[in-house]
Amino acid sequence: MVDRLRSAAEQLEAPTCPDCHLEMRWYRSELLADEPVAIIAHLFVCPHCKRAERTNTIFTGTQAPSGKLSAPRFGAYAA
Repeated sequence: MVDRLRSAAEQLEAPTCPDCHLEMRWYRSELLADEPVAIIAHLFVCPHCKRAERTNTIFTGTQAPSGKLSAPRFGAYAA
């Protein structure tokens, strides 16, 4: 989940404040939903007038074929 937040934040382009016409600064990101698609909200704040703006990023999950799923191996950890 942290990797999705980090990659989403790296791909963002900061919005411009409609009042001041300055580039807004990233404030924080938070996960709004995780299933079936991940929705991440990114909050920006204008450094001059403190106006806030929100941008959403949506990730769709990729499902692995049933034959490709991994399972824990208990034999190696038996005492």
